[in-house]
Amino acid sequence: MTDQFQLTDDQLAIQDMARKFTADRITPFAGEWDETHHYPVDVWKAAGELGFGAIYVAEESGGIGLGRLEAALIMEAMAYGCPATSAYVSIHNMATWMIDRFGGAEIKARFLPDLVSMEKIASYCLTEPGSGSDAAALKTTAKKDGGHYVLNGTKQFISGAGYNDIYVCMVRTGEEKSKGISCLVIEKDTPGLSFGAPEKKLGWNASPTAQVIFEDCRVPAENLVGAEGDGFRFAMAGLDGGRLNIGACSLGGAQRCLDEAIAYTKDRQQFGQPIADFQNTQFTLADMATDLEASRALLYLAAAKVTANAPDKSRFSAMAKRLATDNGSRIVNDALQLFGGYGYLKDYPIERFWRDLRVHSILEGTNQVMRMIVGRDLLRQ
Repeated sequence: MTDQFQLTDDQLAIQDMARKFTADRITPFAGEWDETHHYPVDVWKAAGELGFGAIYVAEESGGIGLGRLEAALIMEAMAYGCPATSAYVSIHNMATWMIDRFGGAEIKARFLPDLVSMEKIASYCLTEPGSGSDAAALKTTAKKDGGHYVLNGTKQFISGAGYNDIYVCMVRTGEEKSKGISCLVIEKDTPGLSFGAPEKKLGWNASPTAQVIFEDCRVPAENLVGAEGDGFRFAMAGLDGGRLNIGACSLGGAQRCLDEAIAYTKDRQQFGQPIADFQNTQFTLADMATDLEASRALLYLAAAKVTANAPDKSRFSAMAKRLATDNGSRIVNDALQLFGGYGYLKDYPIERFWRDLRVHSILEGTNQVMRMIVGRDLLRQ
């Protein structure tokens, strides 16, 4: 019975590799990246050498062909150092996987080698200024003109916009709401493609966010992924994995803050004794640890379901994302409280995690939309 609740030797080895990479290349620098708004592209390339740019891309396409649980373990380990960096690796993986999973041989041969190695970095473009939760209402148009599509419109909140090389975009090729959406791969130097100013954000400062703007942007027709009208289905398929990954990023950030809080409360003296000796501190730490383990167990279960293509995979992904991101933020908030006034200072990492984890309950589908997915699925039975 026990083995179904244990990670395999291979999974433990992957987790260990990701933890070592994080300890060497991310954790010591993450505070500085946050402060200087530095986008650590050199770290991506190093992650790409370990296969982290193509975690669930097929081996025949050059990926490491792992499952969604292995991906979650890698994201969780990297978020222990910097959630913004880890979440960015998730986005790149989602975009690369979509080309591998749904693209034809020609488009895969053209784009995947550089994406798999993270020699080139990808953005995923779905959201628009007027369509966030209602993603099928997107308005960016792609009109066929000979051997090209001509694009007009704006994408909003795009991670890596202006810096990244490749943009996997959902565009409108037909009138019907979700059936009129197609998926195009667009290169950064395409004429008619430009970018908005970097957004000033509460957190995720190590990952730039900006608008992606198309003004009569001509994209070769062979950059279409799959068939016209299939884009929305691809986008939704990508989101199950994206939700698991963002949940995993919250787990990693919460684990870091729990560990920091345990160390701090053992050290910090008040009324002649360490504050860890007070029952209130112990009860708070106990609740933080319990909520973290419950979230982790559900997320790992959901990841196994997505890998196995279980019929209830989307419901479990939504439940796991909702629980992990809500609990992650609460655990970090409790850690900040245990640090007292020091938790509010940038001398300690807690406030950065508090800021970075806040957006996780909004992106890859808001937690209100997660409840909607779960509720509808329960009532459909």
